[in-house]
Amino acid sequence: MSLRSRRKLLIGAVAVVAAGALTLSGCSAGSSGKNNSKGTTSVTVFDGRVGNFTENFNPLNNTGSYLSPTNGVLYEPLFYYNKARAEKPVPLLGTSFKWNDDGTELTVGIRQGVKWSNGKPESADDVVYSLNLVSNNPGLNTSGIKWTAKKVDDKTVVIDFPSTSFTLEPQVLGNEPIVPQSIWKNISDPTKTTNTKPVGTGPYMLKSYTPQSYVLEKNPYYWGTGDTAPKVDQVRYISLANADAATSALESGQVDYMGGFLPTLKDIVAKHKNLSYSNSPQATTAIFTCANASMGCEGPQTDPAVRQAMYYAMDRTQLNTQALKGFGLSASPTLILNTVNKSQITSPDYMTVPQKADADKAKSILKDAGWSLGSNGYFTKDGKELDLSINVVSGWTDYDTVCTLLKGQFKEAGINLSVNQTAQNSWTQAEISGKYQLSLNSINMGVSSNPYFQYSSYLASSATAKVGGSATTNVSRFSDPAVDAAINTLATTNDESAQQAAYKTIQDTIVKQMPYIPIYVNQALAEYNNSRATGWPSQDNQYAFPLPWGGNWGVGIVLKSARPVK
Repeated sequence: MSLRSRRKLLIGAVAVVAAGALTLSGCSAGSSGKNNSKGTTSVTVFDGRVGNFTENFNPLNNTGSYLSPTNGVLYEPLFYYNKARAEKPVPLLGTSFKWNDDGTELTVGIRQGVKWSNGKPESADDVVYSLNLVSNNPGLNTSGIKWTAKKVDDKTVVIDFPSTSFTLEPQVLGNEPIVPQSIWKNISDPTKTTNTKPVGTGPYMLKSYTPQSYVLEKNPYYWGTGDTAPKVDQVRYISLANADAATSALESGQVDYMGGFLPTLKDIVAKHKNLSYSNSPQATTAIFTCANASMGCEGPQTDPAVRQAMYYAMDRTQLNTQALKGFGLSASPTLILNTVNKSQITSPDYMTVPQKADADKAKSILKDAGWSLGSNGYFTKDGKELDLSINVVSGWTDYDTVCTLLKGQFKEAGINLSVNQTAQNSWTQAEISGKYQLSLNSINMGVSSNPYFQYSSYLASSATAKVGGSATTNVSRFSDPAVDAAINTLATTNDESAQQAAYKTIQDTIVKQMPYIPIYVNQALAEYNNSRATGWPSQDNQYAFPLPWGGNWGVGIVLKSARPVK
C-alpha cells in the first residue's frame, strides 16, 4: 500500500476538522430514527464526506474512489479480521480454513444457503471466480504472488500458492470481496466500472441514491440470523460541510454514527448523555528519517545518536495534549501497537515511549557520539551545526502543531529544527525519492493486526531503494540483513516461538537504530448517538474496527450489531 493511500485514511478524519460556516447537506431534522407511519427504524451515518457523493459501489476499485459502505456492508469477504484487537477472524462467507504444513495450500469451508441481494444463490463457484479474478488481474493483485482457487465440492474451496504464503491469509480471506460471477464475468475491466447497481451478500442493499444522500435497506436475503442479522431497517449516508456541521449534527441528533476528530468531543459527550465514542488504535505517528547514508541519505539524521537524541528530547504529553486534545495513545518504540500487539512486544522496556522530555539524556547521547555543544546552544560536529529540517503537509493541523512544538523541544536538547510546510504531493514525492531529512507521517497497520505487515512494509530491504529511486513504504532507506532474515521468518512460519525470536531480532535492532522515531498512537475516533440505536462499539468492547470510512470492512459488523431503541 502506498504512502499516498495510507495517509488518505487519516485525511478522512482530518478533513472533518476544516473550519467553516455551519451548513448541512442532505440532512434535515428528523432524517433518522422511527420516522414514518410503519415504524421503520433508521440510522444516519456521516463518513467524513464533504461535498457531493460520486455514485460508485465497485468493491474491486482499489483506488479508494468507491463509496464507504461498499466494503463489509454491501459486499463481504470470506472472513473479517478485526484490527482493533487481537482475535481470531470472524467467519462470514467462509466458515473455516486450514493451512497445509508448508503454507502453500489453504482449504476453506464455504457457508451454505447464502443468497445474493437479488435473491439468487451464492456458491463456491462465485468464491473461486472472485479469488481468481483478483489473482489474475495485475491491477487488483498487489501482492505480487498469484494464487489459484479451485472448487473441491459445494462446501470446500482450496487455494494453492506457488510458495509459502502464510502472511497472505488476511489479504485473501479478509480483504477480497466475493462478487457474483453471473454479473462480473460480463465486465471487461473490473477496476473501472462504477457499479451503480450493486448486488452483494452483505447485510444491506442499496435502496436509493442522490449526490447528497443515499439510503441502504436491510438485505431480505441476508444469511445471518439472530444476533448476526441486521435489526435496523435503513441506513442513510449523508455529506456535511465541515467540522462545525459535524459537531452540530451529532449534538442535535441528526447523525447516529460518524468518524472524525472533533477537538471538543469530550465536552460534547459530557453535555449529552446519549452520546458516546470509541478511540481505536490505528497508526503510530512518527518522525520518518532518511536514515541510511549508504543508500544516499544526507544530513545529521543519518547518525543513530542524533535519532536517539530526538527520541528522548520529545515531550510527548505536550504534543498529545495540544495537537490531539489528549486523544493520542502511548506508542511503542517497536512501531507496533502496544494494545493490539502487546504479546508480540518482546521486552518490557519496549512497551511505551517516554512521555516527558529528557534533554539531559539527549545531550549526553550526542556528546558520547562526538557532538560538541556550541556557545549558541546547538551541537556541532566536524564544523557543522546540528541543523535538521522536517517536512509536513501544510493544512494538516495536528501535524503542523506537532512540528511547531518539536522545534522548541529540540532546541532544549541542542538540536536546531526548521519546519518545511509543503503541499501533499511534494511531501509524498520527497519521501518516495529519499530527498528529505525528516518527515512527519504514520506507521500504519496492514490488512490485519499481524506485525509482519508493518515490519515488511517499513523495514524490509526489498521495500526500499537508493535515494533517487522509488521507495513507497520503506522511505527511511533502512536495510539490515538480520532484520530481513527475521521478516522472512515471519513470512514463512506459523511457529509462535520462531515468530517471537524474529520479533526480538527486529525490535532490538530498530529500537537501537530508530529509523522511525515514534511519537504517539494517533486518534481514530468514532462517535455514536444512542438515542435511536445501541450496540455500537465502545472503548471497552471494540468488537470491530469502527471507522465508517476508508473502505473499512468492519462497518458491516457494526451496522448489523446496532439495535433499535424500542
